[in-house]
Amino acid sequence: MYELIQLTENDYYFNCPAKIGLVRINDEEVILIDSGNDKDAGKKVFRTLEANGWKLRAIYNTHSHADHIGGNRFLQDKTGCQIYARGLECAYTNAPVLEPAGLYGGLPFKDLKHKFLMAQESNALPLTGDCLPEGLQLLELPGHCFEMTGFLTKDGTAYIADCVSSEETLLKYGIGYLWDVEAAIQTLQYVPTIPAARFVPSHAEVTEDISVLANINISAMESVKEKVLTFCRNPVTFEDLLKQIFDDYKLTMTAQQYVLIGSTIRSYLSSLYTGGKVTFEFEENRMLWHKC
Repeated sequence: MYELIQLTENDYYFNCPAKIGLVRINDEEVILIDSGNDKDAGKKVFRTLEANGWKLRAIYNTHSHADHIGGNRFLQDKTGCQIYARGLECAYTNAPVLEPAGLYGGLPFKDLKHKFLMAQESNALPLTGDCLPEGLQLLELPGHCFEMTGFLTKDGTAYIADCVSSEETLLKYGIGYLWDVEAAIQTLQYVPTIPAARFVPSHAEVTEDISVLANINISAMESVKEKVLTFCRNPVTFEDLLKQIFDDYKLTMTAQQYVLIGSTIRSYLSSLYTGGKVTFEFEENRMLWHKC
């Protein structure tokens, strides 16, 4: 775990649960794309930097989820590096309590305030094209999160964050976290057109052809849409709908899964409502969703 894999003369990644990209800027300096899920991840990355005699210039966060920014604080404290993130991702990185608060929709209780949903604070600056080293190109990949970004290097490596899940993950769980369903589908349609020699997803294997996996992810999202429509054939509360989703996918409810999948199903309802596929009504002080 955390083995450094070299892809090209300058492009690498740490093989870990949420892959961390590393790009050599020159003989002495490197940048990271994300920082892992916690302080321990930061320590392991730092040891590799020291072993290779590399100075960390900056961390570029693809998005603000805790498993991608968890090593920020340790690495920034150790190296003094700059950290950059895009738009709302920058705000959430600087105030990570916003993640569990946003997922829950209120003051998060203690079971939601752990390292998997809330990273340590770090001092991030707004990410713009001007912040990038020469040869690194910003890729806009919205959908999974507010303003998720990826990066294309001069050596032809596309670090594409969480826009795809692995086929194994989809077979096991069937549904993954999303913020904006339609934006995520558009991103999946865009990613195979990126002129890259190889793709590094955070939670799937490195590949030279991302199109097959992108289509599998689109199919999985369309399947969730159809299930939601099926379960809304009769008026249903959100809580009952969520139970049917968990039962259908054979998931086990926990506080973390409740907010992650619950938030995702709300996003699917928003998408279907905008598309005129479902609507809602209020009856006896209950909000009921139903198919149009």
